[in-house]
Amino acid sequence: MNIWFFNHYAVPTSLYPLARPYHFANHLQKKGHKVTIFAASSVHLSDKNLITDKSPMKAKKVDGIRYVFLKARNYEGNGLGRVLNFFDYTIRLFTQTGKFNPPDVIMATSVHPLTCVAGILLARKYRCRCVVEIADLWPLTLVEYGAMKEGQLVTRALYALEHWIYRKADAVIFTMFGGKEYIQDMGWEKDVDLDKIYYINNGVDLGIYRRQEREEILEDPDLDRKDTFKVMYTGSMGIANSVRDILDAAMLLREHKEIQFFLYGAGYQEEELKQYREEHQIDNVHFKGRVNKKYIPGILARGDLNILTAPSDRVSEYGMSMNKMFDYMASGKPTLSNVRTRNDLFVDNGCGMTIEAGSPEAMAEGVLEFYQMDREKYETYCENAKKTVREYDFGYLTDRLEQILAGK
Repeated sequence: MNIWFFNHYAVPTSLYPLARPYHFANHLQKKGHKVTIFAASSVHLSDKNLITDKSPMKAKKVDGIRYVFLKARNYEGNGLGRVLNFFDYTIRLFTQTGKFNPPDVIMATSVHPLTCVAGILLARKYRCRCVVEIADLWPLTLVEYGAMKEGQLVTRALYALEHWIYRKADAVIFTMFGGKEYIQDMGWEKDVDLDKIYYINNGVDLGIYRRQEREEILEDPDLDRKDTFKVMYTGSMGIANSVRDILDAAMLLREHKEIQFFLYGAGYQEEELKQYREEHQIDNVHFKGRVNKKYIPGILARGDLNILTAPSDRVSEYGMSMNKMFDYMASGKPTLSNVRTRNDLFVDNGCGMTIEAGSPEAMAEGVLEFYQMDREKYETYCENAKKTVREYDFGYLTDRLEQILAGK
């Protein structure tokens, strides 16, 4: 098959750590398919742009994958500039894709819904299948984070657009467990065929993970200390990540000098969080900044406990699909989460605990429980993590994706 991926943020992983499209493309190509990833030229959460002249698009092969970068303006934050960036990318999908050999199938990912709209309409033009991949529930996510209000005209319009996408796509892949439940809760099951709704969560390439754990080691004396219990966080630092919860929990554990928190990643709240640490003298938290994703396996392998934070809201009720969840499990270490969901991978598989959301006390107690845990019980959590993550290896997930793309 000639497969097109439409994914706004899917630039090479060395620039932005969105591994899912890269791994799917890599495994599909090994199966003999041809894959092209169409991404925006603007690199999310940075000021980089892969097109600096007036060219509307740029094609380039990176790590064996063919990328087509569509020119889109740079932006900061979540204001008008970001919305215009969405339109830049979407418009160029219509104006630039005709320069390539027609696809057999398009997979359009809803980082924002306009990508799915473009995928469905272009699939009609090329008389091929369109599979939409739902990574974010729009506009529910915007409502939950206060960017929109229920009942507003624009909110109702976005719900209507979302409903249209589910009806018109040839197949719908949710990256969270509760996709069908969401459609039923919205009352759309009468005209959305639930048999075309699938679930493929995020995952991890275990072969790469094992190799990099041995070879890609980031030099850091703090991680090599044997006299500390290391609590690890990796990922973005914004309102949707609730990293402040970690600092508040760490503040409660300052007397336990042997427990240290290591935060890897960046985001628009990073400086504010660092200032909060200084103001409250939280000296057991260490901001390590953004690192190349190739170092993450070696970093997590030297930790003792992984920590996952996010708001518990209506979005998380339908399941979680953060990349870090599977990196955490692949590390073979337990995870402490404060995100409550109907389908809890950590609790259901005995590879972690979930505590009350927004409670520094509960998080501190959870960290302390793992620190003081009897070794045999702790090792059981570790073994369960290693066992569970095998089901989310990208090789296995790609087999499922291939069948959906082919309409089998």
